[in-house]
Amino acid sequence: MTASQETSAESGAATVAAVDLGSNSFHLIVARVGPGEVKILDRLKEMVRLAGGLRPDRTLEPTTEEAALACLERFGQRIRELPAPQVRAIGTNTLRRLRDADGFLARAEAVLGHPIEVVSGVEEARLIYVGVAHSLAPDPEATRLVIDVGGGSTELILGHGERPVRMESLAVGCVGLSREHFPGGALTAEGLKGARIAARQELEPLEQAFRSPVWGEAIGASGTVRAVAQVLAKAGWAEGEVTAEGLRRLEGTLVEYGSTPALEGLPGLDSDRTPVFPGGVAILRALFEGLAIERLQVADGALREGLLHDLMGRLRDEDIRESSTRVLAERFHADPDQARRVSVTAQTLLEQTAPGWGLERDWAGPYLRWAAHLHEIGLDIAHSGYHKHGAYVVGSADLLGFTRQEQALLAALVRAHRRKLPTEVLADLPERWRDPAIRLAILLRLAVLLHRNRSSEPLPDFTARVQGDRLAIAFPAGWLEDHPLTRADLEEEAKRLSAADVTLAFE
Repeated sequence: MTASQETSAESGAATVAAVDLGSNSFHLIVARVGPGEVKILDRLKEMVRLAGGLRPDRTLEPTTEEAALACLERFGQRIRELPAPQVRAIGTNTLRRLRDADGFLARAEAVLGHPIEVVSGVEEARLIYVGVAHSLAPDPEATRLVIDVGGGSTELILGHGERPVRMESLAVGCVGLSREHFPGGALTAEGLKGARIAARQELEPLEQAFRSPVWGEAIGASGTVRAVAQVLAKAGWAEGEVTAEGLRRLEGTLVEYGSTPALEGLPGLDSDRTPVFPGGVAILRALFEGLAIERLQVADGALREGLLHDLMGRLRDEDIRESSTRVLAERFHADPDQARRVSVTAQTLLEQTAPGWGLERDWAGPYLRWAAHLHEIGLDIAHSGYHKHGAYVVGSADLLGFTRQEQALLAALVRAHRRKLPTEVLADLPERWRDPAIRLAILLRLAVLLHRNRSSEPLPDFTARVQGDRLAIAFPAGWLEDHPLTRADLEEEAKRLSAADVTLAFE
């Protein structure tokens, strides 16, 4: 059965896939989702150790890049035929740090057959919490601390029921800590203590905010926590959880083994995790000490499950990006009536120009709407250059649900909505978005221009036609004569767009 057949085989059901490009391992989940059910069809995992191949200049070792691309090519064989809206692939800490990431991402996307998004640490934390919460019995009153020790970072999330309340990402992971504190694989009491102190230093500014008793239960997710729980269970020191006493005894056991290669004989530990296991243990001990944790439950769900549920929400029109942009607009006191007027006109322009400009309405429409609602948030800082202030806020804020590339696109549209068209900013976007972004920016600019008087009086019916880089707008006879300021604004806009080799005509 092909992927496309899987998508249509059952009425009301769809096959979706989530790909997690972690710093230590890559994961793929394929699931059938329908009304009220999620059925996992396939799970694939490969230990790539992307973080271990990140060189000091923040480029990848060729052997690591080759292993990553080979893994994604195998994943691609499983999901390449799935429609784009039914697949989400994300990269985490190592791809956030990677220099010239677009070069690697372009090759990775080619073999996977789908776009790859790089998420912020906060967005990674949110997705982890979503995955954990959906793997537990529903309890809307539960207050939880969720911990995920990854290869390149450690995520901490405080949540209430299914809702994350505070999310933080620590720049310490099991791969980097193991490499830095256990040179040559030597395991000593001094080395483990130094690794634990280094992790505590990263944690220290957050200890008071995340320390017990602000949460009722502590839950761990992903490979490091599961690996430690398995080893503790084999030793008889805990059963299905991680405990403070078990971690203390495990640290002593690591010293007795003396080296990471020798850990291949440690009962319960998979051999592919031995090089990074000591760093993970040190981070967990630091978290237990700093946050006063005595017991850590082990969750089945993690980042990829959260990604899967987030994707399902988007397919059901429950996109958290809608609420993220609304909250940001409210925080910076953007005029909702003006935003609504600009958004409606921008969508009208999109409907008329999308076929000629090859814009996908389902993709372009939301970005145009979000940009319209955020384009004036910079006014809350200063009127002079407010489009630049707004772009900085949009690009720098923790916008839940957005990847780094998506935020960059949204920020570029806000930056481009007035004055000179910033072609250099738009050129910094991923290649596949550059031409569409320029065209969306033009539509947003025109919508803002047509509502410059901020009047509640509706615009007349108009038509917009495009042919290549030429955009022509026709208003009812005599309307521009009755609105000379709008005509003057359009004449000025035509000059600005001509500098970007775009022709604007109007009558």
